[in-house]
Amino acid sequence: MAEFRLTQISDTHLSRNFTVLTDNFHRISTHIDAVRPDLVINTGDVSWDGPSSRADMEFAKGLHAALPVDCRYLPGNHDIGDNPTAVGIAPSCPATEELRDAFISIFGEDRWQFEAADWRFIGLNSLIMNTGIPSEGEQEEWLTSQLEGANGKPIALFLHKPLFLDTPEDLEEASTAIRFVPQPNRARLVALLGACNVRLVASGHVHQRRDFTYGRTRHVWAPSAGFIIPDRMQEVIGIKETGLVEYRFRPDSFEVRHVRASGQVDVSLNELIGK
Repeated sequence: MAEFRLTQISDTHLSRNFTVLTDNFHRISTHIDAVRPDLVINTGDVSWDGPSSRADMEFAKGLHAALPVDCRYLPGNHDIGDNPTAVGIAPSCPATEELRDAFISIFGEDRWQFEAADWRFIGLNSLIMNTGIPSEGEQEEWLTSQLEGANGKPIALFLHKPLFLDTPEDLEEASTAIRFVPQPNRARLVALLGACNVRLVASGHVHQRRDFTYGRTRHVWAPSAGFIIPDRMQEVIGIKETGLVEYRFRPDSFEVRHVRASGQVDVSLNELIGK
């Protein structure tokens, strides 16, 4: 395959309880039907509250299954719980093996690897990092083997949480540590990736669109497909809008296009939680 077209969506937060989020997903579905990429990747928070509601995850899977192209999924904190950080309070719902297993039972996998257009694509479960549960160590061993197996091919990595804000050495702060892959796992992951030809790291989670390059790696934050977070709850560090990201991969090169589906609405979290 000389060219591989991929669409990334993230933070869809789907539930039967929020029709405005379902409406935004249907607008994205119409866009995907029109452009027909080779693959869709949802980089997490597929559901509104997976840990408490299996029905939310099943509803989300049903909507994705109706898309006209294949999908791959990665879990977010709203799907399997959050990971602890070195600073700040412990998550109210930590990621566990049981919650991870529930996600896999519906979406089929929580990490994956495939090749297309002479690239290696890797998807990681970023929510089990720093948890100490068995699957965390298993994933790290698996990732090491997948990176080594790339044999110099360019690598595109997908995960829910961004690695960092600006640099790998960013200090963790109690108020923002949950936004990024936590230390000390971040340092180990960055070291692993730095030894390989990682050209793209694509994430979501922050509900802000951002695109920057650090070293030889481009970091793309997909915005939420569903809603934005008001400034009183989250400072501006990117662009607050709903949307999606389209990629076009060719051997040893790629293009990124930031888009919004026709009719997609910037729903505010205020509308959803009644504040």
